[in-house]
Amino acid sequence: MADTLDLSHFIRRTDAGDATMDFAIDGADCAACIDDIESSARDVPGVVSARLNVGSRRLSVAWRDEACDAQSVLESLAARGFRAHPFELHRLEAEDVRQTRWLLRCLGVAGFAMMNVMLLSLAVWFGAVSDIGPETRDFFHWLSALLVMPAAAYAGQPFFRSALAALRARKLNMDVPISLGVILAIGMSLYETLNHAEHAYFDSAIMLLVFLLAGRALDQMMRVRMRTAAANMAALKGDLAHRLGPGGEIVTIPVAALRAGDCVMVRPGDRVPGDALVLSGASCVDESAITGETLPREIGPGAKAWAGSLSGQGALTLRVTAAGESSLIDDVRRLVEQASEVKSRYRRLADRASAIYAPLVHLTALCTLAFWLLAGAGAHFAIVTAIAVLIVTCPCALALAVPAVQVVATGGLFRAGVYLNASDAIERFAEIDHVVFDKTGTLTLPAPRVANAHEIPADLLALAARLALSSRHPLAVAIARAGGADTPFADASETAGAGVSALVGGVEARLGGAAFCAMADEAPRGADVSLMRLRVGGRTATFEIRQALRADACQVIADLRARNIGVSILSGDRPDAVAPVAQALGVSDWRGGVKPDEKIAFINQLSRAGRRVLMVGDGLNDAPALAGAHASMSPIDAVDMARAGADAMFLGDRLAPIVLALDLSRKARALMRQNLWLAVVYNAVAVPLAVAGFVTPLIAALAMSGSSILVTLNALRARSSARAAPKSAARERPVAATFRKAGA
Repeated sequence: MADTLDLSHFIRRTDAGDATMDFAIDGADCAACIDDIESSARDVPGVVSARLNVGSRRLSVAWRDEACDAQSVLESLAARGFRAHPFELHRLEAEDVRQTRWLLRCLGVAGFAMMNVMLLSLAVWFGAVSDIGPETRDFFHWLSALLVMPAAAYAGQPFFRSALAALRARKLNMDVPISLGVILAIGMSLYETLNHAEHAYFDSAIMLLVFLLAGRALDQMMRVRMRTAAANMAALKGDLAHRLGPGGEIVTIPVAALRAGDCVMVRPGDRVPGDALVLSGASCVDESAITGETLPREIGPGAKAWAGSLSGQGALTLRVTAAGESSLIDDVRRLVEQASEVKSRYRRLADRASAIYAPLVHLTALCTLAFWLLAGAGAHFAIVTAIAVLIVTCPCALALAVPAVQVVATGGLFRAGVYLNASDAIERFAEIDHVVFDKTGTLTLPAPRVANAHEIPADLLALAARLALSSRHPLAVAIARAGGADTPFADASETAGAGVSALVGGVEARLGGAAFCAMADEAPRGADVSLMRLRVGGRTATFEIRQALRADACQVIADLRARNIGVSILSGDRPDAVAPVAQALGVSDWRGGVKPDEKIAFINQLSRAGRRVLMVGDGLNDAPALAGAHASMSPIDAVDMARAGADAMFLGDRLAPIVLALDLSRKARALMRQNLWLAVVYNAVAVPLAVAGFVTPLIAALAMSGSSILVTLNALRARSSARAAPKSAARERPVAATFRKAGA
């Protein structure tokens, strides 16, 4: 493909004259691949930097244009056994779907074969007690072979291909001993069946494949979910932009084709396609998903507009200042990827441990084979003993020690409304000693609400709600929600930047600003309050719209402090809007107007001081901090990039799941440690017995399964902890009273 594909249109040029390009890497399935892939790219003369995001398999390479080219990078990667191609999101999405379906087919085939072979094996085991005939036993063994051999040949491909690629690159990974164990177990079983032996080990081989395929399929589905979030993030900028030509004509082009200096038109309801300056027009833009600012911002000529902002009213003519990979959204995405690589150190350590374990298993089996051959034992006995060592040292118990607890604890969290995104989230939640909250959409509810709805006459509230349905303004949306309206007035008209009007029973009704409704422009009661007015003939009403605290926010802060967990508030909103929330919650450590990189800096400062930080946020400006914190959570209705960067999401309008997640994670960590010790004890006892020749492959398979069952049973103790996890008490103060006490 690299010989025929023109790569020039995938390359981006920097102001310094360097070239950058993103490559998609096939086969980058583990964090251990990071060093090999990055070093392969850096070995090319002229390459300045290479960084791989193992989650998205995206390799970003920068080089000096005169000293290198993209083709050289592709050839260097291919020489090390890694197939690469230009990073195209739609192509990766299609590949992910294909890969997921393939893994699920492999799992289905292996599972079907295992269930049937286990039935045949049970017949043989019980038949050994009741004097089953050799002919019947051989018949069952041959049936098992006919089921397992084609099933393993198909279902084992994910491991066989990975092992073969590793051997070609002169490396060892965990798929090598797995593949050897499966192939040797089947080969020895076939040999034993041909020689009418009493035991065969087809069930052991296929059972091992089922366990491992289940884990690989789950990991792949996690990748698909992350890729979907990335696609949604790209969609925040929109797919198309309306560019103005030299003669003022409008040309619709893909957002990716925009360049700095282009003039574009943004209509009401459209998203701004790139960072830009307003040339003409006025509108009210919603930037809550971008900057964390609560209130919509009125913009006009000379104002800055961020990519992804939603224009509510009025058409805008903009000059693009940053497009493509240079906009604020893309800066945030890069911050997320850089912060995510810090977390990948956990995966790197695990894979490095696996890299040590793999040759150790091979060496132990090889030494066992050599020892018994030198000791004068027959070749059959030596080979069977070596295979038993391979099976008994299969890291199933060790591999299940942590995941078994994770599955049970994850189920408990799921029932409590907490969904985990990261496989190691529970271990990290258990270490938390400081929580950093975003304000907008996290401590407060995501959508603004009419705080004084109970003070507005019901007929005026219903009328205002119907008027509000004709406006895209976020404050109008809050009024429409408060009144439960679903039918707008047919003749309603909106005046950009002012309000909505309609004739109701022959009387003009107006909803909007003070001047539009001919009412006094009184100051709002609190920095976080926005006012909307309604006039219907001689009747008037004022709507106070604010972000409402989540009902149990005060109780959750108290629960965290009772567990000696520190609390801070970081918000991109204005300091005068953050202050009353912090005061109402009794949090003295708070900051407002904080940018995404400043949030990361604050969290890094806490980390250097030895704190383990949990970040809780929902906005795009929180995404880098969510990815960079020791652990992170976001509400289920957070923006896609925030959910992608978070280790867990919680449902509902309450914060109680945060405390429950921390409590259950601490219990789960204790059970994980117990399971690891059980796995160590199992290996300390089983391996010497297998090397000594006292363990047949059948007994090794049973012992391997028994150790897995033991750690699973211990993991089930986390279920009772999940059921007994305390819930935040319902002794919460009313939100309105809380703000009044804070002086808002």
